[in-house]
Amino acid sequence: MTVSPPTSHDLGVTGPLIDGSWLDRASAGTMDHVNPATARVNGTVVLSGPAEVDAAVAAAKKASPEWRAMSPDKRRRILQRVEELMEARVPELSRLATLELGVPATTSAALAYLCTKWFGYYAGWADKLEGATIPPSPSMGQGLDYTLPEPYGVVGIILTWNGPIISVGMKVAPALAAGNCVVVKAPEQSPYAVARFAEIALEAGLPPGVLHVLPGGPDAGDRLVRHPDVAKISFTGGIPTAKKILEAARHTLKPVVLELGGKAANVVFPDADLGRAIALTVGSCTTLAGQGCNLTTRMLVHRDVYDQVVEATGQGVAALRVGDPFDQRTNVGPLVDRAARDRVLGVIDRAGKDGRVVTGGRGVERSTLAPDFRDGYFIEPTVLADVDPHSEPAQQEIFGPVLSITPFDSEEEAVELADSTPYGLGTYLQTRDVSRVHRLVPRFQSGTVLVNGVSGQPPGAPFGGYKQSGFGREGGKEGLYEFLQTKNVYISA
Repeated sequence: MTVSPPTSHDLGVTGPLIDGSWLDRASAGTMDHVNPATARVNGTVVLSGPAEVDAAVAAAKKASPEWRAMSPDKRRRILQRVEELMEARVPELSRLATLELGVPATTSAALAYLCTKWFGYYAGWADKLEGATIPPSPSMGQGLDYTLPEPYGVVGIILTWNGPIISVGMKVAPALAAGNCVVVKAPEQSPYAVARFAEIALEAGLPPGVLHVLPGGPDAGDRLVRHPDVAKISFTGGIPTAKKILEAARHTLKPVVLELGGKAANVVFPDADLGRAIALTVGSCTTLAGQGCNLTTRMLVHRDVYDQVVEATGQGVAALRVGDPFDQRTNVGPLVDRAARDRVLGVIDRAGKDGRVVTGGRGVERSTLAPDFRDGYFIEPTVLADVDPHSEPAQQEIFGPVLSITPFDSEEEAVELADSTPYGLGTYLQTRDVSRVHRLVPRFQSGTVLVNGVSGQPPGAPFGGYKQSGFGREGGKEGLYEFLQTKNVYISA
């Protein structure tokens, strides 16, 4: 017996998609999925283990020659159809993401819509892959030397739990456009929106065997990385898991793309539009309840405007509405589970010796929440000021709605503080001085620098980190070529 993936009216049971069929049982058993906003069971997740990984990889390997040989314009049309169908079903995808993660509906809808745009962007690349002709040189014999971009074959994709639908766009879309078959290890904490995407992809005409979705835990991920028929891995997540992936990948020497954590600083100079800088920080650091990799979880503020910015930022964060994620007025939803809530509250408690709490710092009072949400995993959005730049809240990725604010006195100190963490994913800079922008941007050790605003993560822009924020890129031509190999061909005259 097989089951269908969830509809917009019933989360029910979701399980592995292997070779076009949805399974209602798998080797790793089942788990209850808990809605973090209510602490009530949403449905049942059928968990994949190594056996399901082996079956999916075998089916992907079998399907690979036909998908690779398919006319590029036909692949383009399939991906365009995925975009069209997903865009029509953004409300459904948004609802699933809100139910499984507690993401406010306005945010989950934006993420689902952005995912559709990644499919549209990479559909446009599917029939435009081309190599290069190598110019003759004195050391080269007479003949033709050229290159061919070719897919890897079967690639493994391990999605992050905090925003899996956007990772689908960033990873699955370019992998398919490049001609690869894909095995996705979906997060057991948030499998429903990914399952719905997979059903939409099949409806759009993606051949069975090209895409497989396996909700599961570490054992499934480990087998996917170690499998000899998986040619490359793309992973989004944390540093500890990334190290395990690199250890597992060494046995087959397969390449790995890693999009890891961040500790982005918003560097604010006195000449900046302070209202705009504060609004950006308040909105960013609490997006996804702070459970995001490139959010502004640090604010570095010039001492001339430090007190003013701290006060206004605290007021802005305190005014945010926490609670029912389906209420359009809600700004901040819950953390993913009870353990995450307790961990973040522990960080805030310890931060007392490293700074001062300007606002927040506690779990949300149950009496302030609607009855259905009083058992949810909510905490107050929190601002910490005068934070020691070498302390835990300034150095570590907290993954909660917690902002650390630290003063600086000079450009040199601002750059030093911004680059002082192990991470290098993003840096935000607030100044009207164009000369300062040109001086500082090359010095920030991060893959993205955003000046006086945010880009909205357009699909054509490469995204990735420096240092321990990973390596490889997602987005743009760079993200497409992560899923292609270059073959050199020489034909003698």
